[in-house]
Amino acid sequence: MIDDSIRVLAGDCTVITDGPDREEFRGRVTTVVKPDNTVLVHDVDGYQPVAWLTRADSVSSSGNGDFSLVAKKDGRTLRVAAHDQDGFVQYQASRAGSPVGECPDCGGSLVCTTGDVSCVDCSNRYSLPTDATVREERCSCGLPRMRVERGLAFDVCIDRACESLDDAVREAFDREWRCPNCGGDLRILRRGGLIAGCENYPECDTGFVIPDGVVDGECGCGLPTFETASGRRCLDATCARLVEPTAPPDP
Repeated sequence: MIDDSIRVLAGDCTVITDGPDREEFRGRVTTVVKPDNTVLVHDVDGYQPVAWLTRADSVSSSGNGDFSLVAKKDGRTLRVAAHDQDGFVQYQASRAGSPVGECPDCGGSLVCTTGDVSCVDCSNRYSLPTDATVREERCSCGLPRMRVERGLAFDVCIDRACESLDDAVREAFDREWRCPNCGGDLRILRRGGLIAGCENYPECDTGFVIPDGVVDGECGCGLPTFETASGRRCLDATCARLVEPTAPPDP
């Protein structure tokens, strides 16, 4: 588990990068070490660091007296050695995102980032489906609700342990469709992702990933069609029998 803290080292330093090309710098710089071991060395000019190493395999540092740091990745080494130390500190850090409410456990701010909602003050984090929209409406547990399209538009709590999206989709569509290969019922199952899989598995291994969208009709193959962000499609993504609806004639 990545330690959620940022190390900051500042002072008059020599900075050396070793790899295919060797470079050496000297100046009063600030070095930032992020939780994923990304190292950024900044001076006063512009926004781009004078030296950096992205997601280093290892980072070792020492703050006893004059500080030093060594980061290594794929044959490259970044060294920072202080001649005059201004500071060597460690700060707690979190993801930064759009505020979406208050954490019901600790009262901290909940923020929405790509893929999840997390609290800036505690370890609470809730993974989101890729197409989820976090809503202002609150669940009875105090967390925000989200809207997700899986055949219908479902509004559920962002905490899957509180309200299960799988259960909501299962209640709406379990056994609603027939397997095109053996005629068995398609069950709503969790197998890596949410799928409509044949009840006769393993004799019949037919299964279809339920797309992000809402059911809007029936394909020529008998399976449902979905209106998605990228257009209309059959539940079977490989189906060649999808017929787009014909617009009514002008009166």
